[in-house]
Amino acid sequence: MLPAQASAPRTVAALYVQPGGAYYGVDGVDPWDEARDARLYAGPHPVVAHPPCARWSRLAAWSHACRGAPAPGDDGGCFASALASVRQWGGVLEHPAASAAWGAHGLIAPPSSGGWVTAGDWLGWTCCVEQGHYGHPSSKPTWLYAVGVDLPSLRWGECEAVPYESDSPRRGHSRRKPVELMAKADRIVTPPAFRDLLLAMARSARARSEAA
Repeated sequence: MLPAQASAPRTVAALYVQPGGAYYGVDGVDPWDEARDARLYAGPHPVVAHPPCARWSRLAAWSHACRGAPAPGDDGGCFASALASVRQWGGVLEHPAASAAWGAHGLIAPPSSGGWVTAGDWLGWTCCVEQGHYGHPSSKPTWLYAVGVDLPSLRWGECEAVPYESDSPRRGHSRRKPVELMAKADRIVTPPAFRDLLLAMARSARARSEAA
């Protein structure tokens, strides 16, 4: 008797991801980088969305005034499109903690202590989780917004301090390096464990016919 073959994982569309990044080469993942323009995504798979965050950060106004960057909130409609995709197809959206996009789109800011709370739109749930728990070199506090998926219990609260090397008598443990001080390439990386968590959430989404 031949052994049963494992079924293929449910396909998830990974929106606004980095070319060749964490979502490439993963079974059951359809990655949408900048060249594909995730604003054009029309289903039918549940999504994990990482819309650009620079225009929603604490530094957005300074970058606009001092560097000529686009105005705060002017992300070309990426966040709004990602939000619509999560609401229509089910899945989860990720953005840095304290993202101004939450308030701009009528979402409730989650508590930093963790736990899922209603997003205030009668559709989704939101939480704050630190990616340092899942392998990021920084603590990287992150807000999630989820619709139509299982809501797992995550590793809530501040992630542990990490040891550092020093000849100083004060050698010991230190909080992780603030994400703002990291190079962009290191800052935007999604740790594999966190990626897999988000994919598992998206794969639990109800079929569109069930959610309608």
